[in-house]
Amino acid sequence: MTTATAHVHRHGIGSTDTGRRIWAIIGGSSGNLVEWYDFYVYSFTALYFASEFFPKGDQTTQLLNAAGIFAAGFLMRPIGSWFFGRIADKRGRRVSMMIAVIMMCAGSLMVAILPTYASIGVAAPALLLLARLLQGLSVGGEYGTSATYMSEVALAKHRGFFASFQYVTLIGGQLLAVLVLVIMQQFLTEAELKSWGWRIPFFIGAVAAVVAFFLRRSLTETTSEAVRKQKGAGTIKGVLQYPRSFLTVLGFTAGGSLIFYTFTTYMQKYLVNTAGMNSKVASQVMTAVLLVYMLMQPAFGALSDKIGRRTSMLCFGVFSVIATVPILSTLAHVADPYLAFGLIILALAGVSFYTSISGLVKAELFPMHVRALGVGLSYAIANAAFGGSAEYVALWFKSIGIESSFFVYVTIMCGIALIAAIVMPDTRKVRHMTEEEAKLLEV
Repeated sequence: MTTATAHVHRHGIGSTDTGRRIWAIIGGSSGNLVEWYDFYVYSFTALYFASEFFPKGDQTTQLLNAAGIFAAGFLMRPIGSWFFGRIADKRGRRVSMMIAVIMMCAGSLMVAILPTYASIGVAAPALLLLARLLQGLSVGGEYGTSATYMSEVALAKHRGFFASFQYVTLIGGQLLAVLVLVIMQQFLTEAELKSWGWRIPFFIGAVAAVVAFFLRRSLTETTSEAVRKQKGAGTIKGVLQYPRSFLTVLGFTAGGSLIFYTFTTYMQKYLVNTAGMNSKVASQVMTAVLLVYMLMQPAFGALSDKIGRRTSMLCFGVFSVIATVPILSTLAHVADPYLAFGLIILALAGVSFYTSISGLVKAELFPMHVRALGVGLSYAIANAAFGGSAEYVALWFKSIGIESSFFVYVTIMCGIALIAAIVMPDTRKVRHMTEEEAKLLEV
């Protein structure tokens, strides 16, 4: 069986059927957009609702408490990645993605209607935590499954370009979240935003999740019954038969997710709380930053198709190790929003070598019958430990008066990602995707 024949047999999309392939990418990424919008809108609106749920203390203390709950949502990701990865490998990618987006809808709706500390006391932050744990469970399953799906549905020679749309929609979710906030800032007063306005973005997310659910119902499945019945499919035991792949993804994600969250979700607070920038101006800067960053992803994904995934990862590792401390140190004293924009974009250009192929480079390291679980679980463990805690750790260093130590911490973790890139196989020569799948489908 040829590779092309296997591709048709696997998901019913021929190598020349560009329209259906693009629709599959749109359908898969639409849910991804909603998932990440719902997850990130918490971070961007925390400046307004933190005092509603954590009324005691100064702004840094309130943000620290809110960031703690944000980080707690990440702790559910390994469980979510196991649960949804198992479903994706045993029951199919489409089913897993449909369940995940509905779960996110429930979490967002819960946050939108929560009473505040003034109404029910300590039960308010407890319920907020519960909602975030539910969302964390959903997002934990979303990443591995959507990364796998979008990698499998793409043609091999353009896989980097097509797979980059996972982060286009991931960043797009952040962009949409901050854009909604910017629009509200133009029409609502500070008091209105803190009183009830912060709830609006969560209602929007809940409705959008329902729309994404129906879009995902129309997706074509990328796995065959034969693959889903492979021995070890969707099991941790099956994943651990590929320890090098598992450890490589852990290394990539530890540094990659930490620096990603540092220059995206945390950066808005950093500009306000450290550089002293006006909150509205900081939101506008981050809106422009996220738009440009989102548009970078296809270009860097296409570049990886030319130079190889390993080369892209090496570029990311070297850049982040060299540039992180100087850029963050300079941003701490920047008052000009245009200069802040330029510095953040410079940092994210280097990060784009990683984010544009983040899901793909991991998917190419695992065979199809354990791919969703392998990608999702290894990513979720490192992301929960380092990405989800980025804001909390940064604010903690600031609260004890040694904020610059956080810059060094980020650099060290990016150094680990660089080591992982050095030892990883060149997936242009050694990979599990495509050739091995063709053999599996011959049965």
